[in-house]
Amino acid sequence: TLGAKTLFATHYHELTVLEQELDGVKNYNITTKKRGGDLVFLRKIVRGGADDSYGIEVAKLAGLPKPVVDRAKVLLAELESKNPKTPAMPVAVSVSDQESLTAGQSNALLEELALLSVETMTPLEAMNKLFALSKQAKELL
Repeated sequence: TLGAKTLFATHYHELTVLEQELDGVKNYNITTKKRGGDLVFLRKIVRGGADDSYGIEVAKLAGLPKPVVDRAKVLLAELESKNPKTPAMPVAVSVSDQESLTAGQSNALLEELALLSVETMTPLEAMNKLFALSKQAKELL
């Protein structure tokens, strides 16, 4: 044998059975804790496979749009029920679907802008918020 070491991360729990089937394969996961509706990664690696899939939580933490996260939740529920009714990957995404996703993001940006209390912000807070909103707007273009 080569003795090579590999670190492999996946959200496919079906692969955890490889530990019983292949010599040298070991499962590890990062400990987590749920607080309310939020997932907290505790930065501790422990032996064994994860007890849950955190891909959707990670996507939410990464700032993926809410419609994408919601769609992923629906697909996951269907896969877990072993009765998929919806294709996991659409063959093509229509322009109107893309436009509605962008429109939703634009609306969220406009809503955030409208809810600002500029008169109560310090100049530094206002500048930082303007920078963040400008960055979000550029990502939509």
